[in-house]
Amino acid sequence: MGSLGRKRLWLLDMDGTLYLGDSLFPGTIRFLRTIRESGGRYIFMSNNSSRGTDAYVSRLRRFGILASPEDFLTSADAAIDLLRREQPGKRGFAVGTASFIGQLQIAGFTVSEDNWREADYLLVGFDRELTYRKLEDACRLLAAKPDIPYYATNPDWVCPTEFGSIPDCGSICEMLFRASGKRPRFIGKPEKYMPELAMRRLGYSRDETVLIGDRIYTDIACGANTGVDSIFVLSGEGVPEDIERYGISPTWIFPSVAEVADAIEAAR
Repeated sequence: MGSLGRKRLWLLDMDGTLYLGDSLFPGTIRFLRTIRESGGRYIFMSNNSSRGTDAYVSRLRRFGILASPEDFLTSADAAIDLLRREQPGKRGFAVGTASFIGQLQIAGFTVSEDNWREADYLLVGFDRELTYRKLEDACRLLAAKPDIPYYATNPDWVCPTEFGSIPDCGSICEMLFRASGKRPRFIGKPEKYMPELAMRRLGYSRDETVLIGDRIYTDIACGANTGVDSIFVLSGEGVPEDIERYGISPTWIFPSVAEVADAIEAAR
């Protein structure tokens, strides 16, 4: 365990960690300022593939937080990085939002949401525009090509909102599993692809990096799988009992990011 005061790269979950729905948590802005004042760099890291970074920039601006696209890393970014290495020049079939499809196409991928027959791989994201036709076409593809590479952006069962939760990518993939018997290879948290991509791009070591989030089974597990310290905040979905339930222990536990800011200041 390293000192919080010595951490330089902060990988920050957003939903349930910095805000919930349209409500910014008290202390978030001070927390971000404290990281900068301690000589750190933060990256907003989200499993949510349903929107591009421009939407996140606009959302944070409404909260009074100035950010640029370079400050974000999503499971869509990690998917693009992985597919460039594993499926270069191949055609994909994607289940996702129009924004998600657009991100893939801008990155140079030939990807469709309506022509499964020509696909060389299947990619599923958090689809807030999901239709039954998309589910049926994905099942057709998995049945017609049983060995096709099958990826999914993230395993989250739900996405938190101000009124409760809605089904996330993991729930969509569970429906596909019940129909097809096929499980995807997940790319986002808790896998190590996103933190490793951030460290590689920015030049930080594991000892300099810390990951913070509100879910044991994605955020904290991601830190464990990557070999970096983690902070579990109790402001979102997760509860202390999840530590025993999933058998994964964070490095630190705090009620919210406000208390994390206090700890950074104390460490300094």
